[in-house]
Amino acid sequence: MSPLRIGAVSYLNTKPLVYGLEQQLPDAQLTFDLPSRLADDLAAGRLEVALIPTVEYFQDPSYRVVSNACIACRGPVLSVSLLSRCPIGKIRTLALDEGSRTSVALVQILLQEEHGLSPSLRPLPIGSAPQDSDTDAVLVIGDRAIDIEQDGFVESWDLGEQWCRWSGLPFVFAMWTARGGLQLDLGPLEQALESARDTGLENLEEIAREQAGTLGLDQHQCLEYLRNNLHFTLGEKEREGLELFRQYAGSGILGLETTE
Repeated sequence: MSPLRIGAVSYLNTKPLVYGLEQQLPDAQLTFDLPSRLADDLAAGRLEVALIPTVEYFQDPSYRVVSNACIACRGPVLSVSLLSRCPIGKIRTLALDEGSRTSVALVQILLQEEHGLSPSLRPLPIGSAPQDSDTDAVLVIGDRAIDIEQDGFVESWDLGEQWCRWSGLPFVFAMWTARGGLQLDLGPLEQALESARDTGLENLEEIAREQAGTLGLDQHQCLEYLRNNLHFTLGEKEREGLELFRQYAGSGILGLETTE
């Protein structure tokens, strides 16, 4: 049999979920990429299982959530930010980080629900700085958003904090998802994914120490982010938040085509 192909996000927020996973699944082929690319690879059959943005999970009814290991927040998340050059209520143009379509959907929902805004959308190419765009506002995600330079911007939203305040529920950014039609018992994989998550949470200090030098963040920043800003279990409240997000993401207000 061919090895099980598993895709994981390359950001810091994923490190606790994959801690020791290669040792637990020695026969699997584990690759790392941006969330949106993982979603495309899963849909195309290049992966059997991937940690994909939640909005991608909504797109295919045959997809199956593999475990209760996830990336979520119950307040400020730090790594998903809206930066605006004007008061947020006056935003007319918005550049979208192409890394994750879930964050793209989330920012549009919040702007529409809180300010009645549907700004004109433009892409912010991967690798471009927020200052490279001339739009009123910019969505920035991932590791670079944690401690990003905000010169030229007068207002900002932490989208995790904004969602939790608006909805009263956690927000789920990504989940381990298997594509449909797999002739495979996913029970052992589910156990391995949850065990890796549990072990990762027990070793956050080591993860922070290993990652600090590679991200432009110090060890304390990495540890505080992993320990205080993220939640890694898909519990009852997370599922409620996920269902609410599904309802709004399917409402037809979202210009997701701009991120392709």
